[in-house]
Amino acid sequence: MTTTPSRAEATRARLLEAAVTAFSEKGFHGTTTRDIAGAAGMSPAAVYVHHKSKEELLFLISHEGHHHALDVVREARASSPDPVAQVAAVGRAFATYHAHHHTVARILNYELAALSDEHRAVIDELRTGIDRELRDLVREGVRAGVFDTPDPALAATALASLSVDIARWYREDGEWTPDQIGDYYSDLSLRLVGADPGSGRT
Repeated sequence: MTTTPSRAEATRARLLEAAVTAFSEKGFHGTTTRDIAGAAGMSPAAVYVHHKSKEELLFLISHEGHHHALDVVREARASSPDPVAQVAAVGRAFATYHAHHHTVARILNYELAALSDEHRAVIDELRTGIDRELRDLVREGVRAGVFDTPDPALAATALASLSVDIARWYREDGEWTPDQIGDYYSDLSLRLVGADPGSGRT
């Protein structure tokens, strides 16, 4: 059974969507609450009726986006017991996530400094969770003898950085589709950890 969002919930969702648009176009500091309200078709006062501040909107966007990214990595790892297949799946899924959600992903990765100390601590914990998943994966592959990398921690950091950067340059009218990017980054991820690229293809 599905429930219909309340009017207040629908309004908050509109404001969040408008904040994503405004932050991605002007950056957090270049965006005013008037910009957000205008993009949502509301009066400036509406922002403060539903949210404490512009920074709270940024936190909510960051929190939801980082949770989603962590879920993407965990689900990709859970798709197979084999570390090689897991790296291939993680490389593909994390890349396609950053392509499909490039607007939000740019905010997640380039507006962190605008968060309050309290909110930044929450987001840092989620980011640490992503890093931990990738480090554990690379270490497991090294222990199993299927990855050949001299520094598993650095390889894990590089895996994350590969996909994170997609949000900076990806455009919907660009040369490659999210699926094409995902396939390429899957192969690239295998090479990065020193696995046989052919062994990760399904």
